Amino acid sequence: EVQLVESGGGVVPPGGSLRLSCAASGFTVSRTTMSWVRQAPGKGLEWVSGISIGGGSTTYADSVKGRFTISRDNAKNTLYLQMNSLKPEDTAVYYCARGYGDTYYPPWGQGTQVTVSS
Repeated sequence: EVQLVESGGGVVPPGGSLRLSCAASGFTVSRTTMSWVRQAPGKGLEWVSGISIGGGSTTYADSVKGRFTISRDNAKNTLYLQMNSLKPEDTAVYYCARGYGDTYYPPWGQGTQVTVSS
């Protein structure tokens, strides 16, 4: 059974940092194109970052480029998103997902809430 469990969210002031984790089971993260996507209040899903099979390529939305870093630990079968220099507009529920861009595969995890506020 495929499962994704996100964690690491919280409330931070502008300029703060958080590291999100996505523990995967039922499939191998290193053999899957993975993404982080987010959903801000009242808005649709927004792709944030992706990592290719094997990890040779990482990509970022322009809104987070230079501030966020996607990575994974193959031994732990876990995906990460290091978020630095957080802005209020980064406030959202963050999800990890199998897939990229406009195509994702269920199931989804429960997400983790990130709130950037002073």
